[in-house]
Amino acid sequence: MKQTIAGRLGTFVADTIFEQLPREVVEKAKRHILDTFGAALAGATSEEAARAREALLAMGGSGTAPVWGKCESVAPRNAALLNGIAAHAFELDDTGGCDHSGAVVLPAAAAALSLLDEPVSGRTFITAVVLGYDVGRRALEGFGGYRPHNEAGWHSTGTCGTFAGAAACASLLRLTPTQARSCLGLAASFSGGLWAFIHDGAMAKRVHAGRAAESGLLAALLARANMTGPAHVFEDVWGGFLKTYAHASTDPDALLRDLGESWRIMRCAIKPYASCRDTHAAVDAIGRILAHRAVKPDDLASASARLSPFLAGMVGGRDIRSLPAAQMSLPYAIAARIVYGTAGLSAYTAERRSDPRVAALIERISIEVDESVAGSDRASVTLVTRDGERIEEPTKTALGAPENPLSDRDLLAKFDELARYSLDPAQAHELAELTLALDGMRDARSLLPVLRIPIADPLQREAAW
Repeated sequence: MKQTIAGRLGTFVADTIFEQLPREVVEKAKRHILDTFGAALAGATSEEAARAREALLAMGGSGTAPVWGKCESVAPRNAALLNGIAAHAFELDDTGGCDHSGAVVLPAAAAALSLLDEPVSGRTFITAVVLGYDVGRRALEGFGGYRPHNEAGWHSTGTCGTFAGAAACASLLRLTPTQARSCLGLAASFSGGLWAFIHDGAMAKRVHAGRAAESGLLAALLARANMTGPAHVFEDVWGGFLKTYAHASTDPDALLRDLGESWRIMRCAIKPYASCRDTHAAVDAIGRILAHRAVKPDDLASASARLSPFLAGMVGGRDIRSLPAAQMSLPYAIAARIVYGTAGLSAYTAERRSDPRVAALIERISIEVDESVAGSDRASVTLVTRDGERIEEPTKTALGAPENPLSDRDLLAKFDELARYSLDPAQAHELAELTLALDGMRDARSLLPVLRIPIADPLQREAAW
């Protein structure tokens, strides 16, 4: 019988070994692992992470999987959920995968590590991470790419991310090809996530990453117990994943195209700014203008950015009362870059969001909807000074993209800044060293205790929570 798409992907996940990964894929995977750990350790201090911990801890219970940046360990499924929420909480996690693959794959894979009784080499862990990125992105490409699926109202980090978490866990738990196929079929039934949060800055967006990580782990655990999932889940059948979640743009062949040859993690970007990736090209353009012209906020009569109708609906908002809303606002990102000189995490504090200088500048920033704009990196921003000077700057490939990567120095600086939200400098340094040497590590489970705060005293532990 001819293998289904899920069957071929399952076999690929079950059979792929580290030695099949090109060196550049391994190196890029380590960078994304490090970047995700940093994003999650900062995100562990977020309001979303605190509320999620409160909800789960109210049910009681402990476990073997660490909550990153905290002193407690919980059940692995809960850890995947909590750490996924934290990783996506500040919009500093990577993009270009499922979309936010790191915030799904790493929490799921680390939770799976905590279930294993035998050493798991760093190479095995890297392989699982790469497979998660690969399958999650391929699921999105099956919809015809990011825009058709997300434009329809689905948040691909939640919908396609479930497959990313499932593939990583299937690899680590050493599922057979048949079990891995069922794992992906089960993951499809757990898939979900809507863009409705965009209208009021709801916290739900952060939950999507954690829920996808948790669901991916659950799918792998059920498949390991020989629970079956639908084999034809990616075919053009009634109730199939692509047919149900998409429209005419579907491309099922994309799930298998160049399988094992073109590794999708190589297409992913690391974010320098604490906002939606589709704001970054414009923020970079503003930075290039400011590098040559010392334009002050009071000097500006107006500013504008060209966006497609799709992007205008996504990032054109002006509601900055909540952190999630501000991070999806291009007018705020532009104003912050001009007023504060940065669009990093420090620009998104409640105090800075309420700065009257920013509010006044946002009033002078307009979004020009342009049907001809194909992407945020192929548009422009314009500043007009009070003396009538008009400065237009085209947008380009944003910093952090594979074609315009962060330097090693900047990546480590980003990680160090974010990790110190939860860890002391020595522990943050140890985590960075371990991660960047992961391909030589005998047992990747050694990462787990370094991701948590080692508080032994019960009274201190209670106070920390």
